[in-house]
Amino acid sequence: MKTIPLKRLQQILSRFSKARILVVGDVMLDQFIWGQVTRISPEAPVPVVKVVRESFMPGGSANVVKNIHALGASVYVAGVIGNDHAGETLKQALSLGRINTDGLIVDKDRSTILKTRVIASHQQVVRVDRDGKPIVENEYIERIIKYVGRVIEKVDGVIIEDYGKGVITQELVDAIVRLARAHGRVTSVDPKDGHFLDYSGATVVTPNHHEAFSAARRIETEKNGLDEVGRLLLRKWNCENVLITCGEDGMCLFEKNKESFKIPTVAREVFDVSGAGDTVISAFTTCLASGATLRESAIISNYAAGIVVGKLGTATTSCDEIAAAMKR
Repeated sequence: MKTIPLKRLQQILSRFSKARILVVGDVMLDQFIWGQVTRISPEAPVPVVKVVRESFMPGGSANVVKNIHALGASVYVAGVIGNDHAGETLKQALSLGRINTDGLIVDKDRSTILKTRVIASHQQVVRVDRDGKPIVENEYIERIIKYVGRVIEKVDGVIIEDYGKGVITQELVDAIVRLARAHGRVTSVDPKDGHFLDYSGATVVTPNHHEAFSAARRIETEKNGLDEVGRLLLRKWNCENVLITCGEDGMCLFEKNKESFKIPTVAREVFDVSGAGDTVISAFTTCLASGATLRESAIISNYAAGIVVGKLGTATTSCDEIAAAMKR
């Protein structure tokens, strides 16, 4: 098992509290309606959910924000919300964690992206998506770019989190990478399948296994195809590194002019894989911003992912949990 000496691990984790990360992407609000099912509707063969309570959580790229905050780092967020109750609820939820929300821009003609999940007896009954407009007007993209320009000197790294909802455009990626490189900042990109862009100059791009093969136009079942795909994506995206997450098979880091670095999964039990990718890019970027090497960052983020998949829902982890897991 690939690991890190305890003293070195403690040194990296102790620096998390000084790291400052900016997350740019498609922010969302996750609504959970919790209830019980005791009968089937007489109107249609569907369960009747008696609502007990409801809760709200930051979702989409805001879940990455939540992950970084849980690791103890300072975090800024930029994106577009609507002039509505969902947008205000999301902003309040982030502000309660003392997260800088000055980069959340209100588009009066757009509704905040809202994902509503109905949960009964610990099972999801249905999910209702309200995605709003699929295109963000140039005016708001330009305002995000100006915000990034104002805060780039205050942060150590930038995460571009693409959920394919309109915020992440080629113009925005180009501007962020250009600003980050000019100030010597880390740039991490979580791409969206079907919405691959040019990531030239980015520090690292973190597709999952399916996204990587899709971007490379290769068949996922192809034997020993991962190394070829990783090398192809390094050239295609012209980025410095590619980190491919492979679910139960762990992850693999591809660096220019180096052998691939494969890391087996450390998850003991898998309850829910939702949000695992968010945890990986959050931990990986925070590690890099804290002075860790690429391979150290990959090892630590692999452990972080192994922790969150053992929890229900889009969970987060902490430095203490990571340290305890790696000691074991």
